[in-house]
Amino acid sequence: MKVTLKDGSVKEYGQPMSVIDIAKDLSEGLGRMACAGEVNGKVVDLRTVVSEDCQLNILTFQDDAGKAAYRHTTSHVLAEAVKRLYPDAKCAIGPSIDTGFYYDFDMPSLDRAALDAIEAEMKKIIKEGRELVRFTLPREEAIRLMEERQEPYKVELIRDLPEDAEISFYQQGDFVDLCAGPHLMSTKNIKAIKLISSSGAYWRGSEKNKMLTRVYGTAFTKNADLEAYLAHLEDIKKRDHNKLGREMELFTTVDVIGQGLPLLMPKGAKIIQTMQRWIEDLEDNEWGYVRTKTPLMAKSDLYKISGHWDHYKDGMFVMGDEEKDKEVFALRPMTCPFQYYVYKASQKSYRDLPLRYGETSTLFRNEDSGEMHGLTRVRQFTISEGHLIVRPDQMVEEFKNCLALAKYCLTTLGVEEDVTYHLSKWDPDNREKYIGEPEVWEQTEQHIREILTELNIPFTEDVGEAAFYGPKVDINAKNVYGKEDTMITIQWDALLAEQFDMYYVDANGDKVRPYIIHRTSMGCYERTLAWLIEKYAGQFPTWLCPEQVRVLPISEKYNDYAKQVLAELRRNGILASVDERSEKIGYKIRESRLQRIPYMLVVGQKEAEEGVVSVRSRFLGDEGQKPLSEFIAAVSEEIRTKAIRKVETAEA
Repeated sequence: MKVTLKDGSVKEYGQPMSVIDIAKDLSEGLGRMACAGEVNGKVVDLRTVVSEDCQLNILTFQDDAGKAAYRHTTSHVLAEAVKRLYPDAKCAIGPSIDTGFYYDFDMPSLDRAALDAIEAEMKKIIKEGRELVRFTLPREEAIRLMEERQEPYKVELIRDLPEDAEISFYQQGDFVDLCAGPHLMSTKNIKAIKLISSSGAYWRGSEKNKMLTRVYGTAFTKNADLEAYLAHLEDIKKRDHNKLGREMELFTTVDVIGQGLPLLMPKGAKIIQTMQRWIEDLEDNEWGYVRTKTPLMAKSDLYKISGHWDHYKDGMFVMGDEEKDKEVFALRPMTCPFQYYVYKASQKSYRDLPLRYGETSTLFRNEDSGEMHGLTRVRQFTISEGHLIVRPDQMVEEFKNCLALAKYCLTTLGVEEDVTYHLSKWDPDNREKYIGEPEVWEQTEQHIREILTELNIPFTEDVGEAAFYGPKVDINAKNVYGKEDTMITIQWDALLAEQFDMYYVDANGDKVRPYIIHRTSMGCYERTLAWLIEKYAGQFPTWLCPEQVRVLPISEKYNDYAKQVLAELRRNGILASVDERSEKIGYKIRESRLQRIPYMLVVGQKEAEEGVVSVRSRFLGDEGQKPLSEFIAAVSEEIRTKAIRKVETAEA
């Protein structure tokens, strides 16, 4: 038997060997570090026996699949610890995740003290060094075993498996869990663990099912790595927009108004106003867009023409009953059908195209209550929406321009390096979800693939993520917790023009169907604000700050000069205020720093006599005295160019 290793070398064995035994044969150290194996590209358990020629890779914690096996084993240790301390708890599922692992239990909620007790019990189990033994059972015996152990969720999972599925279990001491693996050989291989938090989670993610108690944890091979991760979590808490945005009084939510309906407070509203004016002027003045303003609702008839009624109705807020009411309305989840009728209001020639319609669109989507989170997942939101009506021969160039505009916006905001690009394709095995013929989908997906390749944009391909009428490019980013959201979308649509009988007259006088690009230039304003809060920990670039300069008089005697400075700042379009309170200057400076204001201008007798200001910034700290005109010129240029200055002082 020849085993080809990752480095290309070949080992020969005269008899079948388990993956772990091969790892130990290669080196004792590798045997100790092994978490799983990869045979001919398939991840397998260390106990898997290799009996014929193959390619083998020994996976350690440094490999994603190895790390997953390590943390999955730790989730089993968590389950055993819970069962020891809470014998009546019922086990549901316990997978590894990117940040560690979790396990769902049917049991009362847990506080921090309870988590600490469970963690201590886990460490006892690890110290005991229990071996994990894998075994399989026929379907009925597997069900009977879990029934005897009074684990109803495991019984349900087994009944949902295919009739011919191999039903495997892992046992460590007296604890047995339904599991496909892979797992470590023993609990003693787990070195550093921490239970992070506990929350509620619906069984199988459906709010129709029972709420379970989910325990999150993480695991590493070194205590130093665990400590670094815990420090990272503390930084995340400081950056979490849902917490920081409220502390900075950017937004709030109120139960009597409803989930997913945030209230933007004056500072948050100012940031979004700044972004909106920038995007509208950018699109109209530099990228050739014309603006529309369309209704927030429409009759169901409109959505039936577009296909949204059949494919998207569950995600819409519908007013009325089709069986009882003469007219049924729905709040709009998108703007495209409305802008199509702007196009259709007059006949268009091939010379009129491309037509680029832009609209700052407020949209409504009936998201599940469990999905609501701060500003990233809401039920009412506003986007920089646009639809380009183009001739087929213009489609590729216009699609490239939409990508260029999106990249320009991301670069200006300072987040271009934080995103990933995805070609979202249809799923040919789920035809009911889509309109159009397979050849149209294949052609349009290939066009996008070629565009991204030509522009040297790295991308992944995601099956089943397309809109029902066409493939798209999704530009995604992760929040501080690692959850990925779509920030910008650019969609290729070769189908909806037919639905709405849209056409233009070509050079021969014939009616021709146009193509359509659905796109956002910056995406959802609320989600972008959340992203920027976390990216900058609230220390926004100066041009985006709701307050850019605060004038701080040393005492009340200098309030008049402070007001003169304020007036000059405002005349130059700088967002500024004066702190006239009878507080010590040190207190005023500290409070301004806490509110993340980019610049503070301290004024006293000398400044008033000489017409200067003493500048303190979050970038350089104490910048010394400057003529007011010089300071205004520099800050005005920073705002005009939308520069992103780095914070270079701990004082910030």
